[in-house]
Amino acid sequence: MLLELRIRDLAVLRDLTLRLEPGLNVLTGETGAGKSILVGGLSLLLGERASSEAVRVGADRALVEAVFDISELPELHEQLELQGLPDEDGLLLLRREVQREGRNRAWINGSPATAGVLGSFGRALVDLHGQHDHQTLLDPDEQRTILDAHAEAAGAAGRVRRRHQELSRLQAELEARDARTRELEQRADFLRFQLEEIRSVSPEEAEDTRVEEELSRADHAEELAGEASAVHEALYAGEGAASEILAQARDRLVRLVRLDPGLAELRDLVESAFHQVTEAGRSAGSYASEVEVDPRRAETLRERSDALHRLKRKFGPSLSDVRAAAEGMARELDELDGAERARGALDRAVAQAQAALEEEAAALTALRAAGAERLAAEVRELLPELGMPGARFEVALEPRPVVGAGGRERVRFLASLNPGFEPAELAKIASGGELSRVMLALKTILARVDRVPTLVFDEVDAGIGGTVAVAVGRKLARVAEHHQVFVITHLPQVAARGSRHFRVEKVEEEGVAATRVTPLDGDERVLEIARMLGGDPESETSRRHAGELLVGS
Repeated sequence: MLLELRIRDLAVLRDLTLRLEPGLNVLTGETGAGKSILVGGLSLLLGERASSEAVRVGADRALVEAVFDISELPELHEQLELQGLPDEDGLLLLRREVQREGRNRAWINGSPATAGVLGSFGRALVDLHGQHDHQTLLDPDEQRTILDAHAEAAGAAGRVRRRHQELSRLQAELEARDARTRELEQRADFLRFQLEEIRSVSPEEAEDTRVEEELSRADHAEELAGEASAVHEALYAGEGAASEILAQARDRLVRLVRLDPGLAELRDLVESAFHQVTEAGRSAGSYASEVEVDPRRAETLRERSDALHRLKRKFGPSLSDVRAAAEGMARELDELDGAERARGALDRAVAQAQAALEEEAAALTALRAAGAERLAAEVRELLPELGMPGARFEVALEPRPVVGAGGRERVRFLASLNPGFEPAELAKIASGGELSRVMLALKTILARVDRVPTLVFDEVDAGIGGTVAVAVGRKLARVAEHHQVFVITHLPQVAARGSRHFRVEKVEEEGVAATRVTPLDGDERVLEIARMLGGDPESETSRRHAGELLVGS
């Protein structure tokens, strides 16, 4: 519900704040007073294009703000979350700024937003019925939504939409798989060649490190054997070897310890050194005897090292990368080998999804066909009361070549508002006032199921009066039992039914024309109704007639 509307420096509006209530809010005033500017301001919050020419003379920018209560609209809370916008505990603040020079801007709950996103929230909260540019009734999607609501087909429409989404997903997956298969077929020979190149070498994890170490030993076998033998001689086997000298020193210390036990620690150190040198000398000897001088082995290792380096240059930089590349190639070739089988399964899934969509769409078509007849009949019954006695209204279901997200048919509202003319699309044959009355008829019928909380009617009373005006007022009041209704009217029969009444008048402020909006109550409201009745608003007769209208409403 719209709680508050603020407009500043828009056209002739300088600074306006309207606090609205549930039920029927009426706006009255002389022609040219600026009532339509309020509709224009609201339309900016519905995503309409903003013009710098709308900025009030002398101002740099115009501002329109609206505060809505969305506490009973969980889908809008979800949309705020999806858009990453703040949720203000059941309130939604929409704001649009029109600059005389520079970029126009929009905000949702204080966060910057595009005009498109702002409009999507605005249209979920306000249904504006007036000039053609603002008429949601002319939107084919809106017409389909209206029919589905009346036919109690919203659930079936949702199932069709979900089935279509699933089919589209599967079809996209099938197209992607086919494209992938074509890509693999083009690369298959190259993949096999590369995979065979790697498999012919069959590198092991970290094998390059081990091969390099072994190759270094093979290339320097003679040097390693000779030097190790020299170490063996120097430490253990040669004349005057270190182990022999340490043995002699140890023996002397053994004798000295008998004379001075304090030398025991030194003896132990020499004993330990003797054993370590002896072990090192023996190990050097063993290593020298095991070194194999084999030029053929060195060549084999060199060839292996070269093969590993080639793989790393092409698929590396490491052997882990080479092995991973081989695994990826094998998976791609396996994928190609199983492509036909996988496509068969996907083909069956697409066929099943198509059949399910067709079945759901057929059920939806049946509901729509029955609902279209009922809706058309009910609207035709109401139109004479709303000042269109010769009007015809039809709901056409036009088959589509393929089932879409909206079903197998296009929904079109057709009307002939004058006798002797064939029904045609509403945009081609209806004025703003006539469209508003057609929408009023639809909203009267759909009052309980329509989800948009606030309805705005402009021009709904164009060209009517008398008993028709009474009927329009009655229908607006009926719709206002389930919605917040905001109506701009010249008819006292409509204005008298309002639960809140505002008067619009043009004044002069600092030498510039301005529009002022005043909430009316009590005697002020009686005077305004009397003025609208066409008599002297100060006369007792006019005031009594106005009072009777207010009491009767």
